[in-house]
Amino acid sequence: MRSSNNLIGLVNFFTFLLSIPILGGGIWLSTRANSTDCMRFLQWPLIVIGISIMVVSLAGFAGACYRNKFLMWLYLFIMFFIIAALLGFTIFAYAVTDKGSGRFVMNRRYHDYYLRDYSGWLKDRVTDNGYWREIRSCVRDSGVCKKIPRDLNGVPETPQMFFFRKLTPIESGCCKPPTECGYTYMNETVWVPGGEMVGPNPDCMLWNNDQRVLCYQCSSCKAGVLGSLKSSWRKVSVINIVVLIILVIFYVIAYAAYRNVKRMDNDESAGEARMTKSHPSHFQM
Repeated sequence: MRSSNNLIGLVNFFTFLLSIPILGGGIWLSTRANSTDCMRFLQWPLIVIGISIMVVSLAGFAGACYRNKFLMWLYLFIMFFIIAALLGFTIFAYAVTDKGSGRFVMNRRYHDYYLRDYSGWLKDRVTDNGYWREIRSCVRDSGVCKKIPRDLNGVPETPQMFFFRKLTPIESGCCKPPTECGYTYMNETVWVPGGEMVGPNPDCMLWNNDQRVLCYQCSSCKAGVLGSLKSSWRKVSVINIVVLIILVIFYVIAYAAYRNVKRMDNDESAGEARMTKSHPSHFQM
């Protein structure tokens, strides 16, 4: 029985450690929500799940140390729902980021982003007028477009240098006009109509060199936010899948050890009952 308790305690300790990457992923999404992705919703389920795993693991660890079967049972009961919640969140994250990605642009290293390439719940949420006003203000106030200019020994980068930069989805979608518009590069965030015809894309008319405007009203900016969210969610989801697999393995081990503890307790109780029947107490009158 002691070995089973030790095993349950060890499993709970490792489960506690597994909560750290989940909580870390939620915190990382939270920092990006405040500075880059600007979507203040996605991080909270992960943070809640991470904290829940921590608390439940500590309860299970205490149950194993003090041979408290109720705490062991409570750990198994709650952890089942936590694993189900983590699985559901991971499936949801993959489902809502399934479609959409940047498009290859000839003679450019960066990609262009188009809102029509995305669909589903996440697109509807980002493009909702109320949400988009908040997201747009967040992207603008984060200064992402102010940080895009570069120079080499005090010399501003040339158009060719800029064209072969790897831009983030938000930098590409919000800080410059779509390539098909035919604008001429002056610097990273100043573009003027060139000799080519401005394309039919409505974003071509929305571009403004005012640094408070740029392409923040453009559909390409919304697509850039969606592209950034997809990248962030996919990175966290990979960690979640690995943690989820290990959690399930630990859960099965803990459940088997708990069943063994119950069986040994029942065997001991049955043995004591048989001893009592075999050697009844004698009282002198």
